[in-house]
Amino acid sequence: MSDVLIEELEVLESIYPTELLRLSENDVEIEAEADDLPDGAENLLVTLCVHYTPDYPEELPRLSLKHDHLNIDEEDVDELLAGLRTVGEENLGMAMTFTLVSHLREQISQLVRTKLEEQRRHESEKERVALEAEEKRTRGTPVTIESFKAWKEKFDSVLAIKKAQEDEEQNKSLTPKEREELKRLGTRPTGRQLFERNKNLEDENLVEEGVVSVDFSQYERTREEEEQDALEFSDSD
Repeated sequence: MSDVLIEELEVLESIYPTELLRLSENDVEIEAEADDLPDGAENLLVTLCVHYTPDYPEELPRLSLKHDHLNIDEEDVDELLAGLRTVGEENLGMAMTFTLVSHLREQISQLVRTKLEEQRRHESEKERVALEAEEKRTRGTPVTIESFKAWKEKFDSVLAIKKAQEDEEQNKSLTPKEREELKRLGTRPTGRQLFERNKNLEDENLVEEGVVSVDFSQYERTREEEEQDALEFSDSD
């Protein structure tokens, strides 16, 4: 281990007393979180794994990341490592671990903001879809030729069933002779026919009950007869 690395590790242990874990002389792990956490966001804990090569710091150390967050995918990890390697290349020849950890914290902060914005966009989209569905439910579906035809078929079917039920109820009040006549004509009786049929039934019932029918035409007088009676009455005066 070079003197440069020994001195750097001592400084790192004083800066990260709980975050740094020395696995060996050449391997360390340092936990890093966002240093600028937006309101309402969940922090992300990422562990930077560093393996120092014999030529460090003239050579970039081998870097890897560990995490247990479901909302961090492999693409996110690749982007974080690419950013770390870029910073490392810019700091070759110098102790760079602290710079790498600081940059990683900035990257995590940006990642948290990006995830939060994605979550808010997703929630906003869900609200928009729900609102459109509610408006569609209350406003109704726009009428098209296809939807009108479907509605018309359903309406005609319901109307046919209703008409059949009405016909069945109507036929119950008809005599067998009238049912046969209805089948022959293939039509329903008109309102006048039903009225005349009911009137005839009432007349028949009156006859059956012994009520004598009166022909009022026997008592009707013509206009000429009334005028003649009036003249005769005047002459007698």
